Amino acid sequence: MARHVQSLAELEVLCNQLYEGTDLAQRIQAEKVLLELIDSPECLSQCQLLLEQGTTSYAQLLAATCLSKLVSRTTPLPIEQRIDIRNYILNYIASQPKLAPFVIQALVQVIAKITKLGWFEVQKDQLIFRDIIADVKKFLQATVDHYIIGVMILSELTQEMNLVDYSRPSAKHRKIATSFRDTSLKDILMLACSLLKEVLAKPLNLQDQQQQSLAMHLLKLVLNCLNFDFIGNSADESADDLCTVQIPTNWRTIFLEPETLDLFFDLYHSLPPVLSQLALSCLVQFASTRRSLFSNPERAKYLGNLIKGVKRILENPQGLSDPGNYHEFCRFLARLKTNYQLGELVMVKDYSEVIRLIANFTITSLQHWEFAPNSVHYLLTLWQRMVASVPFVKSTEPHLLDTYAPEITKAYITSRLESVPVVIRDGLEDPLDDTATVFQQLEQLCTVSRCEYEKTCALLVQLFDQNAQNYQKLLHSSSRNPLEITVQEGRLAWLVYLVGTVVGGRLTYTSTDEHDAMDGELSCRVFQLISLMDAQLPRSSNEKVELAILWFLDQFRKTYVGDQLQRTSKVYARMSEVLGITDDNHVLETFMAKIVTNLKCWGRCEPVISRTLQFLNDLSVGYPFYWRLSLTSATYILLKKLVKIDAVKFMLQNHTSKHFPFLGVNDNYSLSDLRCRTTFYTALTRLLMVDLGEDEDEFENFMLPLTVSFETVTQIFNNSFKQEEAKRMLIGLARDLRGIAFALNTKTSYTMLFDWIYTSYLPILQRAIELWYREAACTTPILKLMAELLQNRSQRLNFDVSSPNGILLFREASKMICTYGNQILSLGTLSKDQVYPLKLKGISICYSALKSALCGNYVSFGVFKLYGDNHFDNVLQAFVKMLLSVSHSDLLQYRKLSQSYYPLLECLTQDHMSFITSLEPHVLMYILTSISEGLTALDTIVSSSCCASLDYVVTSLFKHIAKEGKKPVRCREISQDGQRLLHFMQQNPEVLQQMMSILMNTIIFEDCRNQWSVSRPLLGLILLNEKYFSELRASLITSQPDNKREVLDQCFRNLMEGVEQNLLVKNRDRFTQNMSVFRRDMADALRCEGATEASSLDMMS
Repeated sequence: MARHVQSLAELEVLCNQLYEGTDLAQRIQAEKVLLELIDSPECLSQCQLLLEQGTTSYAQLLAATCLSKLVSRTTPLPIEQRIDIRNYILNYIASQPKLAPFVIQALVQVIAKITKLGWFEVQKDQLIFRDIIADVKKFLQATVDHYIIGVMILSELTQEMNLVDYSRPSAKHRKIATSFRDTSLKDILMLACSLLKEVLAKPLNLQDQQQQSLAMHLLKLVLNCLNFDFIGNSADESADDLCTVQIPTNWRTIFLEPETLDLFFDLYHSLPPVLSQLALSCLVQFASTRRSLFSNPERAKYLGNLIKGVKRILENPQGLSDPGNYHEFCRFLARLKTNYQLGELVMVKDYSEVIRLIANFTITSLQHWEFAPNSVHYLLTLWQRMVASVPFVKSTEPHLLDTYAPEITKAYITSRLESVPVVIRDGLEDPLDDTATVFQQLEQLCTVSRCEYEKTCALLVQLFDQNAQNYQKLLHSSSRNPLEITVQEGRLAWLVYLVGTVVGGRLTYTSTDEHDAMDGELSCRVFQLISLMDAQLPRSSNEKVELAILWFLDQFRKTYVGDQLQRTSKVYARMSEVLGITDDNHVLETFMAKIVTNLKCWGRCEPVISRTLQFLNDLSVGYPFYWRLSLTSATYILLKKLVKIDAVKFMLQNHTSKHFPFLGVNDNYSLSDLRCRTTFYTALTRLLMVDLGEDEDEFENFMLPLTVSFETVTQIFNNSFKQEEAKRMLIGLARDLRGIAFALNTKTSYTMLFDWIYTSYLPILQRAIELWYREAACTTPILKLMAELLQNRSQRLNFDVSSPNGILLFREASKMICTYGNQILSLGTLSKDQVYPLKLKGISICYSALKSALCGNYVSFGVFKLYGDNHFDNVLQAFVKMLLSVSHSDLLQYRKLSQSYYPLLECLTQDHMSFITSLEPHVLMYILTSISEGLTALDTIVSSSCCASLDYVVTSLFKHIAKEGKKPVRCREISQDGQRLLHFMQQNPEVLQQMMSILMNTIIFEDCRNQWSVSRPLLGLILLNEKYFSELRASLITSQPDNKREVLDQCFRNLMEGVEQNLLVKNRDRFTQNMSVFRRDMADALRCEGATEASSLDMMS
């Protein structure tokens, strides 16, 4: 320790500084000193001192926190010490049940961690840590305070058993969790339910805090039991509506008893809101029980009991006024349709009454839009799924959705229109500002709205006409009340969103000519509104209406433009009469006119510009397919139509800030505003490519605005003034060029760009990197442009055999990477919040660019050494310098960095092993250590690249050893690379041994998601380290019970059966097949519970 903490007073002062202090420097210093306490030999005695003599709850909390970290170490404390800590804490909280709740919670957590990590540990032939259940029962027989602590221990233990610690092998976690599920979880659930029955049987006193606390902890215990990950699928909590609870089959009896569901419905009705929402959370899980747990009659009975409970809640809705209860009840309703079919629901007794109650509840909820808005998602999910199921219902019982679905749609529409004046006049948060939620709700509504579509369409037509007329009156009014105009525009924005939604909800197999004609009626009105709104520009405008219009146009494009359009579609019948729009050609003209108008008039509004450019981009890739090498005929026809439109021709000839202000560069724009330019130029270049062919003059004309800008920057550089203006112009140009380069997917077109940029303008970009390397806002777009130029997408960089362009391009990339690398390393040590944006982000882009160059197959790298050109060596040295400035933890912590570094390393080990072997020993050790750490990464891109890199290293070493064994004279001189690698491995044998341990551990104990990748280097490691492999094998087998050893030994023999002493492809494939069988057989052999200590279940121990 840097300093020894000796007195209780000093410890308590540090605790107060840490938990209550307002001085940041003091808190940081206190945290540093207290962290050192954990690593101190005095830790346990200091914790005991704090618990027994501490005068504040914070002192006790610190002791609990230190103990938690101590028992969670990867290298565990001796078993006797952990038993002592557990028993001490149990006695401590038993003797002091009135401790602060957060202290008890922290101490209980320590007990849970000790129990989980020692679940399989044995002392004197007993599983010593499993007697926690017996210890808890002693608490349940004492006072109410002890009773509550006992329940807390069970609840925390259940939660801890379900918690995945990613720093430990996942197989260990699953083995412990599965054992706990099979031996204890059912008993805990039954105990909790019986205790809840006792609570319910007593008169509830809402003023009795102990009674409320007991009920709360019991309900949390039940919820933890039902939330348990029973089958190890680690369900994503964000996918809430898809969740199914995989209840074990031996729990059937609990679920088949009607009293179980009745208990929680009764608790909901009896408890105060803060507790009743926990009862509803439990019911959500009960409603999510897997279907296969029941037979058909049992499932019908179980569903009947759930529906009976729903009816009872809706008939007595007082509790739903609490937001927590309301939210959980909405989740409960959504789960009913997730886990049960509409055909089953309609057969339930009282279905007609319950569906009426649910419909009324939904309508009321939609009308009160400001109350718990996040809960509406679940109600709309229920109705969306029910309406979508209607075509598949075979039951003769009426589903009544044709009655209620239009009412739900009407309630949603009218409530959103009625919300507008309230939001504007009271200054409330506008639901339209949360576009993610709006789009999610509209996506759900589009299915519901198509049920009895005639009613939905009639309502929208009526409301649209009414609001559009009122809006026009306000515009022509002499007074022009701004508030009323804003309200009317808000309503129109909602109506446009809704029209786009119902048009986008068209399904080919259910749509009729009548429905298409209705879509035409609605679309007419939106196109008329577009003309009305554009006529007011730029004098007045409304951002929300514009965003809604762009949503509608995109939905119309997806539904009625492209090869799916039937030319006889009735959608154009009404549009032809009113607007003269007879087919998709006219629609495309309208689209492009709107895009040009927005780009001209909304230059300062980033949301509108961004959405407009995204719409232009979607049009340019063709519908309904994305840009491909061989475009489908329908896509090509659509693009040919686009380039004939005057608005497109105008954009191709006039893409300057004079016509499109968002392309301008001035101090009023932040540097991030320039990002949308890449999208603009990508779309524009795709349209240029349609008819470009080999016309260099047309390309030069297209590039003229960029040429002028570059020349301006050159003059600024030469005159050394207005540096800020030059920087902004260069950032914009880099983004523009990246968009252009991304769209040029043919050799001919790419060569035009290369000829344009190489001689004149790449030096300017190099100069910018030298000048502004400290400013990531400038370097990032330039580096990304270079990375894009190096991408050999669609073989566009395969220049003619007489062309040096590939080498020239690589030389420029080398200069830029070396310049950036040397400059960025001069920044020195950066703070944690600055290290990624100022350094690591740029390094990751450099690595990505270098990887593209090395793997692009357009440069023969041997040429550089042959002709004494040092650009290749320089860039590899820059790679090493940048790498050594990054810690191993950062390599894996920052995803973009790891996903650029490891594939680059794979490329280097595959094609440039001589460079790897020529590195200094400490550099080679750094690289091999990074591979070793990356093997266990959760990201399969990283782990697979690590496996491939390791395989190339091992293969190179194996081949060298094999050649050395033959010792042909002619090979002695060319084997220096292999000799250096062999010498390094002989000096550091633990490197490959450690990696073999990791791979074996992954295969046997982990959820191996890239089994093929793991198998490739493993064979070479085994052949190079047969002695160590035998030791690993013996270690694992001897750690198992006698009755398993023969089976495990046979598994290892089968692994190497038929495998020869070489790394030929045929031999590798044989080993991979054997390994697949080996992994399955080992899992079967280790699955049954034995008396093996958890620590032995790890090849790395």
